[in-house]
Amino acid sequence: MSSSTMVLHEEDFKKISEICNLLVSESHAKLVFLVDKNGQLIAAAGDTENLDTTSLASLAAGNIAATGGLAKLIGEDEFSILFHEGLRDNLHISLVSKKLILVVVFDNRSTVGLVRLRVKKATQGLSEILVEIEKKSADTSGGLFAEITDDDIDNLFND
Repeated sequence: MSSSTMVLHEEDFKKISEICNLLVSESHAKLVFLVDKNGQLIAAAGDTENLDTTSLASLAAGNIAATGGLAKLIGEDEFSILFHEGLRDNLHISLVSKKLILVVVFDNRSTVGLVRLRVKKATQGLSEILVEIEKKSADTSGGLFAEITDDDIDNLFND
């Protein structure tokens, strides 16, 4: 999954959703988001009804990008975990295999320690799923049109 687009099959999405739902439950979080580095929402779990999920996803990606710039200024590659504390709600943002962003929103029903512990477990599961997705993509690289050559296209339009 270098610069290529990730193809998420239904069974992969179900596995990802299960991990996100389990993370909400085990960490006593309000909601969990999985976002790609472009800000596209991949999966969400928990109470997302009264929330602008598109904005949260894109702002989380922007936050990772901005702090990545800060990290480089001080000689780090990037910061893998970010934490924002609010009066009512807190955000725990972490990278999954340097490819995806896991966002956990939680309040006083949980603690940073519990969230970090459960995020570590969820990240391992998500990383395994990413490896599976990458393997599937490598096995099917080229897809439906892999066997079509430039000569085939020329012949099609020259007739």
